Amino acid sequence: EFFASESLKNDYQVIPIVLMLVFVLYYFRKSEKVNIIISQQKEELDKQKTIIEEKQKEIIDSIEYALRIQTAILPQQKTVQHYLNNSFILYKPKDIVAGDFYWMEKTEDLVLFAACDCTGHGVPGAMVSVVCHNALNRAVREFGLIQPSAILDKTAEIVIENFNKSEEDIKDGMDISLCAFNPKTKTIQWAGANNPLWLLQNDELIEIKADKQPIGKSEENKPF
Repeated sequence: EFFASESLKNDYQVIPIVLMLVFVLYYFRKSEKVNIIISQQKEELDKQKTIIEEKQKEIIDSIEYALRIQTAILPQQKTVQHYLNNSFILYKPKDIVAGDFYWMEKTEDLVLFAACDCTGHGVPGAMVSVVCHNALNRAVREFGLIQPSAILDKTAEIVIENFNKSEEDIKDGMDISLCAFNPKTKTIQWAGANNPLWLLQNDELIEIKADKQPIGKSEENKPF
């Protein structure tokens, strides 16, 4: 009986140790599985990170190339200074490419110049700016217009015509302030679509209101 009780006592002492060993083994095996899962997830995250970085680089490269194209259509500073020698340009687009642009065209007697603000920002705004820039050029070069209001009328017509080719209803367009300066007579003609003319004269700032309609679709298109 004594030996039997001692044996049972030893068995009871061994049981907790065995249970502890089983728990430790279970914990380590589970921990190993968890580490494998974490390692696999980290590899997957690294792959996704690499893909995102590559895609982002492709997008940035494309936008920067678009900037080169958009910059190419802007008049050069030396050209502006040549025809408007007491002038400056402040051009600070919000994004890499923008919907804002400035424009200049020289005719026989006049220097035509404008500040233009197209709808949208970034790439969409830049695409609209190309359409509107081309329409301004056509109004002057193809149709021979030199009066600011007539140029705006024709530009609006061309822009609306271009966007009407789409099956979707596109209401994008442009606000613009357009001047025609005659260097010989020192006179200016002007027309504006939503953007006014600011005239500094005798230390006084005079604002001339623009027509309240854009270059593009509006509720009621009227001549500028």
